[in-house]
Amino acid sequence: MWLVRDLQKALQRIDGKGYKAYKDIQGEYNFGNFCLHIDNIQSDPFAPPSRLRLSISQDQAKFPKDLYATRICRVALEDFLTRQFDRAIREVQAKKKVDGKGFSISIDIGGQEILERTSIRISSREVQACFMVHLPAKGRTILSRQAETILCRDLPKIVQQSLIFKNLDLQNLHKHVQICEDQEYVRSMLEENGWVAFIGNKAILPRINGISDRPLSVDKTIPFQSPPELEYTLTVPNQGKITGMAIPKGVTLIVGGGYHGKSTLLKALEKGVYNHVPNDGRDMVITDSSAVKIRAEDGRSVVKVDIRPFISELPFNESTRDFCSDNASGSTSQAANIMEALESESRLLLLDEDTSATNFMIRDGRMQQLVAKENEPITPFIDQVQDMYNNLGVSTVLVLGGSGDYFDVADTVIKLQDYRPHDVTSEAKKLASIMTNSRSKEQKVQLSAVTQRIPLSESFRLKEREKIKVKGLNTILLGRNKVDLSFLEQLVDDSQTRSIGEIFRLLGQQDDKTRETLSERISRLLKEIGEDGLEILSPFRGSHPGNLALPRKHEICAAINRLRLLKVR
Repeated sequence: MWLVRDLQKALQRIDGKGYKAYKDIQGEYNFGNFCLHIDNIQSDPFAPPSRLRLSISQDQAKFPKDLYATRICRVALEDFLTRQFDRAIREVQAKKKVDGKGFSISIDIGGQEILERTSIRISSREVQACFMVHLPAKGRTILSRQAETILCRDLPKIVQQSLIFKNLDLQNLHKHVQICEDQEYVRSMLEENGWVAFIGNKAILPRINGISDRPLSVDKTIPFQSPPELEYTLTVPNQGKITGMAIPKGVTLIVGGGYHGKSTLLKALEKGVYNHVPNDGRDMVITDSSAVKIRAEDGRSVVKVDIRPFISELPFNESTRDFCSDNASGSTSQAANIMEALESESRLLLLDEDTSATNFMIRDGRMQQLVAKENEPITPFIDQVQDMYNNLGVSTVLVLGGSGDYFDVADTVIKLQDYRPHDVTSEAKKLASIMTNSRSKEQKVQLSAVTQRIPLSESFRLKEREKIKVKGLNTILLGRNKVDLSFLEQLVDDSQTRSIGEIFRLLGQQDDKTRETLSERISRLLKEIGEDGLEILSPFRGSHPGNLALPRKHEICAAINRLRLLKVR
């Protein structure tokens, strides 16, 4: 390992040379209180930035072990340190811009969710930070003085401000870890109490706008307040007693007029599968971790999915046991999305009528009279939703504003009025008994089991010179084949998408001798990640592990199901 003065000499030696001479500084350098690893140098000034790591021993960092004693605490601490590292970059380099690219140092930082990621990792031995550096140049000529300032002056300041325990805002650090602990505790209590979600009183659910996920200011919104009938109090490890609305298992309707907050509540529940940073407003919106948002998705690919519980007896006796389509309709895509969610072992489905296919959700009495059941292959969702809970234990939360027929199958009905929830279950049931339904139940195939599929590794294998590329949050390119993830509304971070791309790469390297189902294969992979770390996904394992964040099993499976090259048996 070289010393920092060796790095300075190397930089001075290559000053004014062509950009490729930067490769001479690749290696490891001892800065005294930390070690710098220059793992990869970008090929030119316009290529993706260079990948660097630094490691600092716990003798220097001095983080108490109780702060990372459990996985939940460790992930929260790493998230806090990543945000602190980013803040330190901005403070140290606030007045420095490099070729219009902004800050020359960057680290993979998340949004409002606290995710396990590879940007910073902490252990009893050391703290490791993985980050990127745009090495400066004029055209393609090296500017080594600026590079020396970045690496030898700015970086040590950033380390001091972000990775040394005594230099941190300890009050906010402890709050960050503790609130994550409390969120996970509430999530662990859902099953025990027979709930699928919990929303704390005073939660701020609306966001600033459709682009920003930050909370709307308190003076512009109405804090959440549970109706008395659904209000419960829990005692959590750090905050003590918290009170809020519990949504029980079964079939729950969220009803109300337009613009009264129904979809806002559902979106908060969608994101409630993740822990959130303090002051997000949704840090006590806790949802069953297996919840999946379901919607219609016209044009998606479907490969051998058994959709018979919802669509069967197509014209010309076409079977839907192994249904395939390169361009699924709204109803068939929604049916496939539900069956795939059940295949990935979801225990809670979230639906909004605004993003659902109307003919998939219900067929009213008049339409049943006009179009006989023998001429209609679709079994509406209303006629399977109770069986899904009774036979499979899968609950549903459904935002609804247009069909009171669902009162007949609901266990709980919550009405949003002026953004305030009211328990109107008794009123809805009374109306259902007085105003009898003119429609009859339509069910050709009972929903009592889910067909599991075995994915074939050849689905993920690339041709010579092909690569897997990730383009932002919603696109993975597997060679020339585009995987569109635009409708996976619970995918929240580009780095999760990068991880899914790496999972595609690993799946292509495996053989099919184990005959594992899709659900089993992804569960095993996530177990290995839990044991060995997210770094096992990275092609740079042993050096810079890349910018990766942990996706849920359900988004991984959903991404695989949208691969048009997918082959299963």
